[in-house]
Amino acid sequence: MIELKEVMKRYGSGKKSFTALSVDTEIRAGEFAVITGRSGSGKSTLLNILTGIDRPTSGEVKVLGHTITGYSESEMAEWRGKTIGIVFQFFQLIPNLTVLENILLPMDLVQKKRKAGSKDTALSLLDKVGMSGHANKMPSELSGGEQQRAAIARSLANNVPILVADEPTGNLDSENTAAVLGLFSDLAREGMTIIMVTHEQESIKGATRQIVLKDGVIMQDSAIMRGGHEFGAIR
Repeated sequence: MIELKEVMKRYGSGKKSFTALSVDTEIRAGEFAVITGRSGSGKSTLLNILTGIDRPTSGEVKVLGHTITGYSESEMAEWRGKTIGIVFQFFQLIPNLTVLENILLPMDLVQKKRKAGSKDTALSLLDKVGMSGHANKMPSELSGGEQQRAAIARSLANNVPILVADEPTGNLDSENTAAVLGLFSDLAREGMTIIMVTHEQESIKGATRQIVLKDGVIMQDSAIMRGGHEFGAIR
């Protein structure tokens, strides 16, 4: 699904330059991979490169067999909209749009012209995340957990195969954290590839793989037992 071949990211120049990331790994379809590590370990840098928000200094990133490191900005934006859903720590719902309109927006951006059935798809996604009764509410009317579930529904709007989450439970209580992680586990069982960055050790529950970063390097890459079955990691 995803291949990072000798990917390196450096910042600065000359004596002030430093290597923020140096990795070589793969992520298989249907994995729920959690990336952990202390602040400054390279987690966000890795996530930005995986999503095409940032580009590596050297190396190659392949997703679904396509090398994205050579894409132009417009090609990258189009590819991202059709391939990757992104969930943020602070939800990033547009405050002056209803929940339903927030989910329809990424569809409109990718499709250019709204297709028949888009609204039904959006309502179905809200039902999937347990938010079917909140379609016409504004984000300010929702709790933090409800906003995050709406944001997850939005990230799935274009039927993407990959979901990337950046500290998605950082602002949630334990009950809502468990609900979000359970939803991610369900999506992975359905075949979606989930990549989540977190600094919370309890958030690895339900994941099939843990990648630990330190100083931009993978220090540990291990399978996590789930339901009596071990999901193998790839180095």
